[in-house]
Amino acid sequence: MGWYSFASMASKHPLSIRLEFTSTFEMVDFVETVGGHVSREIGLDDDSIHWVNVSIRECVINAIKHGNQHDASKRVFVEFHTTLGEVPEMLIRVRDQGKGFEPEEVADPLAPENLLKGSGRGIFLIRSFMDDVQLQRAPEGGMEIRMIKRVQPATDGSVATS
Repeated sequence: MGWYSFASMASKHPLSIRLEFTSTFEMVDFVETVGGHVSREIGLDDDSIHWVNVSIRECVINAIKHGNQHDASKRVFVEFHTTLGEVPEMLIRVRDQGKGFEPEEVADPLAPENLLKGSGRGIFLIRSFMDDVQLQRAPEGGMEIRMIKRVQPATDGSVATS
């Protein structure tokens, strides 16, 4: 796996984790496990953790498959950062070293001609599960997706999260 660093492991402090690894699917479960840990640290509920993990998994698989074209000499970079203000949130960045694409040219998975296709729904799903999603060409090369998930405040006076 390249390198990783844990800046803080206490839930009362911001957390920052950086992962770098080769384009192999064997790393997907590990990255998802780290995402689950970070999600719990900021206080997301089980449903939110599940959907964050689906988003992470989709991003990492896309980076390996579509971005890096399964090229084991290319790397995938994943970062998790938390802020613990009034509304705790987690920022997840996933970057590949591929040639990139134009996000606005991605086919609409809800268009009639795309409904039966077996792929092409990843970005749509990620946008549905996360609070904020941005796709951009990374200055270092490749594509980067930035996703934010916020802990949702309780609405009925009880302790509840996203």
